[in-house]
Amino acid sequence: MASTLKKSKKQIIFEEAARLFKDKGYKAASMRDLADRVGLEQASSLYSHIRSKEEILQKICLDNASKFSEGIQEIEQSVVGVGAQVRALIRLHIRIAIKDTTSVTVFNDEWRHLSPPYLEEFLALRHDYEDRFRKIIEKGIDQGEFRGMNSAVALYTLLNAFRWIHYWYKPDRELSPEAIEKDIINLLLNGLANKS
Repeated sequence: MASTLKKSKKQIIFEEAARLFKDKGYKAASMRDLADRVGLEQASSLYSHIRSKEEILQKICLDNASKFSEGIQEIEQSVVGVGAQVRALIRLHIRIAIKDTTSVTVFNDEWRHLSPPYLEEFLALRHDYEDRFRKIIEKGIDQGEFRGMNSAVALYTLLNAFRWIHYWYKPDRELSPEAIEKDIINLLLNGLANKS
């Protein structure tokens, strides 16, 4: 029973820390701020649940990087056709961003504050993901499904096209996640021009 309560408190600490890092930035956020948010009188009480502020950042960044790595692996193995794979990857980005806007904001904005060896681990996961995504795009170009262009330009244009979602999305918006996915996929793959 005690371990369940401790785990629950630790989860609360991680969730509140993510909100704190999002609101103030990782560097500006203090352990005192975090203790106040989770109702602890002394910041030192946090250390019975976590090792350090950076442990929280490591978990947020590496957990999100793992979601993308696992997602692209599943798409590579189960989705047929490069066009369908790119659409599935766009959906993956949107769904991860919408599911937990707080931790995705920290993942995108605060990863630079990781220290070795976690920074290298994070960058290795990111580079592997980007390389695999780029190879899917290159395959589509080679097969004539996508127009000829520099694959790095295509990759980073797509990746940067998702970076606003976690800032903008609120569950009470009129657009459903499915409608957002449909509009973004249509815009990115077909453009703004009315071709009719």
